[in-house]
Amino acid sequence: MRFDIDRFAAAGGFGGHGGRLGMRYHAHGPDWAELALPYDPALVGDPESGVIASGPIITIMDMATSLAVWLKRGRFVAHATLDLRVDYLRPATPGATVIGRGECYRVTHSIAFVRGQAHDGNPDDPVAHVTGTFMTTGLRDTRQP
Repeated sequence: MRFDIDRFAAAGGFGGHGGRLGMRYHAHGPDWAELALPYDPALVGDPESGVIASGPIITIMDMATSLAVWLKRGRFVAHATLDLRVDYLRPATPGATVIGRGECYRVTHSIAFVRGQAHDGNPDDPVAHVTGTFMTTGLRDTRQP
């Protein structure tokens, strides 16, 4: 099944967990996707500081890298997150929208390799870096090397 990110974005993009968090489509290229997570006091992990909890950051990066895999493959292939390492570099700035950028840099028959970063306005000062892999479920993708 062809993956049409423009249709995905036009439809509002997210239901379920991503929709509950307020996640939105931001931008994409042939092998990358960016999502936005607007600041919401309901996402704060530490009320004293106003910093967003780690869970929403992990979720946006899982979704951004997942979308990047479908863009790289050129179609939707069911997959599961096999591994997603998140290195936090600093807290997100309270009140700022977090942008999650995921890139898929290699795909095989059953594994996709991804990397990305989250930032809150300056990609040169990231909130977190991620690396990971996704594994196709069900049928193998025989159109890839």
